[in-house]
Amino acid sequence: MSTALVGTAPLLRTNVRYDGRLYAPWIVLATALPASSVIVYPWVFSTEQDRLGLSAAINSNPALGLIFGPAGDLTTVDGFNAWRSLALGGFLAALGAIFAVTRATRAQEDSGQAELLASGVLGRPSRLMAGVALALIGSLILGLVAGVVTSLCGGAWDASMLLCLTFTGTAWMLTGVAAVTAQIASDSRTANSLAVGALGVMFLLRGFCYSIQAPSWTIWINPLGWMQETKPAGTNTWWPLLLAVALTAVLVVVAFRLQSTRDFGQGSIAQRPGPARGKVRGTDRLALRLNRGPAITWLIAFVALGFVFGYFATSVTDILSSNSSVQQVLASGATTPEALAGAFVVTILSLVGILASIPGVQVMLKVRTEEMEDRVEPVIATATSRPRFYASNVLLAFAIPTVAVLIAGALIAALASSANIGVSFGQGLIQATATAPAVWTVVAISVAVIGARPAVSLAAWFGVLLSFVLTLLGPTFGLPEWILGISPFWHIPNTSATTVDLTGLLWVSLFTVAFLAIGFAGFRRRDLAR
Repeated sequence: MSTALVGTAPLLRTNVRYDGRLYAPWIVLATALPASSVIVYPWVFSTEQDRLGLSAAINSNPALGLIFGPAGDLTTVDGFNAWRSLALGGFLAALGAIFAVTRATRAQEDSGQAELLASGVLGRPSRLMAGVALALIGSLILGLVAGVVTSLCGGAWDASMLLCLTFTGTAWMLTGVAAVTAQIASDSRTANSLAVGALGVMFLLRGFCYSIQAPSWTIWINPLGWMQETKPAGTNTWWPLLLAVALTAVLVVVAFRLQSTRDFGQGSIAQRPGPARGKVRGTDRLALRLNRGPAITWLIAFVALGFVFGYFATSVTDILSSNSSVQQVLASGATTPEALAGAFVVTILSLVGILASIPGVQVMLKVRTEEMEDRVEPVIATATSRPRFYASNVLLAFAIPTVAVLIAGALIAALASSANIGVSFGQGLIQATATAPAVWTVVAISVAVIGARPAVSLAAWFGVLLSFVLTLLGPTFGLPEWILGISPFWHIPNTSATTVDLTGLLWVSLFTVAFLAIGFAGFRRRDLAR
């Protein structure tokens, strides 16, 4: 076995040197999340009344429970921090681990770097071992740094360290998942999609089971549920972390076994040959062909999301009240059941819109990937102009999120109207349509980044992250409207209200046009990657 792993140590050092910096943003994000909680909480919720109102609002909002999980004691700094950070921090840490493993394994085979490495003194399993080790070490550093910083910012030492080590545990488990998908998939993009898809499914199922108070066994069959059951700032239960270590070990062993049985440069699931007929005509069809698989997967996911959020909408009048804290989070002062129901539909459709913008950003990042792999230059070397090529991808990046929002919105509207909560099918569908312009603005940010400054392609996710934080957490923290207004989703009107102000959508649309102009101008003038 030692001979098979020859070269692992120098390869790991090289990965740390060149890919370690790509892990740094994930460490910063995962650290900032709990640290900001313990800093901001005493300032925003300074009185016992404020804290009780926060607890009532959060416990009354199943949309928040779906994302953040169950709330413990929200009247303490550490209890609030555990609720706000555990699920999201683990999600961020897991994404960093997935991308690190894929870059060090499948991506190297796709680019030809693995073949160059294999020509030297390097055992075949060494690349996988180095990639897994990089993710495991990076995830451990992430958890320790986040825990220490959070404690120094005012969090309790034991609760903060346990909380942040759940980030590490989640990332370790997804390291194992990514190691397996890197062997199953035939390219790095598919490997990433499979691993991130598995993370997304487990994340939403965990939140859904907690929101509907499902039987406890539904939590324990979900690895992300294990991390939730550590209950930082509550019982402080450490032993579920051992389950994460055990699952990681099993998945890594499976990954090594799969690697030993597949051909170099291929996946365990072989690619199907392309159609024998004709060729792809036009950049529109080319963009669709390149993104067809992920698009279908996302649309299926939004069918499921439509049913999940529609279920919450049917019981909104039972789980919401006229509590002033609930009005602050959801309804901006609405007190009647009909007004609360309409405001709740706006909230969940905003969340749907934020999630829908993700595939749009992915389409634009695929343009950058194609460019880096020298597949864009042969296309624009023909009669196809740069703006024409870019427009085809931008159109698809706008179309997929729009269709996803309308699919989920139609299902939510159908279920809400069947429950007689005061929201008709037409009102729900119109509200979903009004959400689309905000989604376009978020996607347009990625268009501007990839077109004008592709070297900082990570900034393409800025709109998604900012919208999520401000839309879901901004009202809870009582942020001023000028800050909340930075998110395009803050400007979505309640179309079921007596008077509908569309001024916000007009401003959002103007920003969309501006971002598009920046992106197209930049792509037309800049050099392609080499």
